[in-house]
Amino acid sequence: MKQVFFHSLRAATAVAALAALAQMAMAEPKHGIAMYGELALPPDFVSLPYANPDAPKGGEIVFGESGGFDSMNPFIVKGSAPAGVSLLTVETLLGRSYDEPFSLYGVLAESVDTDEARSYVEFTLREGARFSDGNPVTVEDVLWSFEKLGTEGSPRYAGAWKKIATAEKTGERSVKFTFTQEDRELPLILGLRPILEKAQWEGKDFTASTMEAPIGSGPYVVDKVEAGKSITFKKNPDWWAKDLPFYKGQHNFDTVRYEYFGDGGVVFEAFKAGEITSYREANPAKWATNYDFPAVQSGEIVKSDIPHQRPSGIDGFVFNTRKPIFADWRVRQALIDAFNFELVNQTLNAGAVPRIQSYYSNSDLGAPAGTPAEGKVLELLTPFKDQLLPGAIEGYALPVSDGSEANRANLRAATALLEEAGWTVQDGVLKNAAGEPFAFEILLVNGEDDMIAAASIYIEALKRLGIEAKLTTVDSAQYKERTTNYDFDMTHYIRSLSLSPGNEQMLYWGAAGVTEPGTRNWMGMNSPAAEAMIQTMLSSTDRADFVAAVQALDRILTTGRYVIPIWYSNTSHLAHTKQLHFPEKLPIYGDWLGFQPEVWWYQE
Repeated sequence: MKQVFFHSLRAATAVAALAALAQMAMAEPKHGIAMYGELALPPDFVSLPYANPDAPKGGEIVFGESGGFDSMNPFIVKGSAPAGVSLLTVETLLGRSYDEPFSLYGVLAESVDTDEARSYVEFTLREGARFSDGNPVTVEDVLWSFEKLGTEGSPRYAGAWKKIATAEKTGERSVKFTFTQEDRELPLILGLRPILEKAQWEGKDFTASTMEAPIGSGPYVVDKVEAGKSITFKKNPDWWAKDLPFYKGQHNFDTVRYEYFGDGGVVFEAFKAGEITSYREANPAKWATNYDFPAVQSGEIVKSDIPHQRPSGIDGFVFNTRKPIFADWRVRQALIDAFNFELVNQTLNAGAVPRIQSYYSNSDLGAPAGTPAEGKVLELLTPFKDQLLPGAIEGYALPVSDGSEANRANLRAATALLEEAGWTVQDGVLKNAAGEPFAFEILLVNGEDDMIAAASIYIEALKRLGIEAKLTTVDSAQYKERTTNYDFDMTHYIRSLSLSPGNEQMLYWGAAGVTEPGTRNWMGMNSPAAEAMIQTMLSSTDRADFVAAVQALDRILTTGRYVIPIWYSNTSHLAHTKQLHFPEKLPIYGDWLGFQPEVWWYQE
């Protein structure tokens, strides 16, 4: 008998129609699933192409983090969990290969089955899959995890759960999810849901912040915790999946440790002192000048450049448009004009890095700067032309300054836009018709030195417009609390974007984030046009249509003027002890998820 779970009332006709479609196009279970096209790896693959299946086992890698932590549950809104808990101790049904845009292979699940319409997905668990306490991973654990995360977990899990019409046990080791609407990415999204042990949480409040670590089925278990300061993970010698081809050459260290320090500057000093063994340098100027200390000169520390092929993403100062002061796009454009990128880049990076031109720049998913929309992109945008801001269809490019501190041309453009929006200079102070001054706060984390420096340069430029901007720095706990509740005017904003964007885009830019706390829509955007493009992305069966939808979304995001973009690099800079190694073959995503510590190893 099938055990069926209905988590909400659904339209019976919709479910019946989807079930009928499923019956018309039954598919054979496979060892994985790709968003588009076929999987790159066959069922009998030996290892992921960027992993070294012969990598030595043992040793330790030590990371440095700024801030602290006060919870061990990374799956809820409350509290701040340490790095590594989800990554190292918890597994998912499928695992991702980062040498393909978006392809998944069986991990906890030995196979995945769906139909041509992707109206459902069915997973079959591997026999022998076990949690770290020795208990088997069961269908009940899967069903419980999906519902618990979807209803009580972080908002990032809620969207997919709402699209599930039924969740049912179809066999001793099989579970099936049928969907309420068309979403071709949903089988992959569900494949990446963390699977927790139901028994651990019996009688406990899942939403409460706790220092009890979740029990998972992953390669590591939590060994030592010094609250807020340090966490050590040790390899589970009885890890059930150590011989899976997917994991060959992965998770090679005996221990992985994260040490927490007051700010980023202290982390770097700790690296120089040998307290941590790997350090990621985000500033190219510092990469060129700050790595001449003795350990580098002696060869004890190695500098490695890791190129990648992923989009630039967005990085910069985000406007909280929930605040009336930033509600008018002309005001936001004026403040973008006032940001002297060329001066900031020269001051902080010796001018060495390019500016982000759009959210998906540096890839074929990005809209070319300054060019009008055409073809399929124009066709997608035209129904929303009355809602779109200037530049979405005609073309938009960020302002360029002459690099001088005066930045006169751009400040004149900013002044004109501010006047159009009702802001004029009165006695040296920019005010509106009610006589209220234009003033706001830039919120940053202690130790975020580059952004603090960039904000300081920006604040001086804003004074020329009669604007008073105040810089406030707080510790990481306060910062998380304030950003979770959108309690800021402007802050530093980073969203790393992939070569296969999908459902997560709704969490980043969806209207629910305007009022619902804990989403990643920090700017508070509410754009039916953007949501329509995301839906088109999710329903596209042809990659050309998918690319057009992403390019259209890129135009909407960029011309929304929600973020003052700064810089990006197509190469990551990692400094590490000479005993730490990584494969010669790099994934297309480079130094991203799935790279360090997963495929690294220790060798004297």
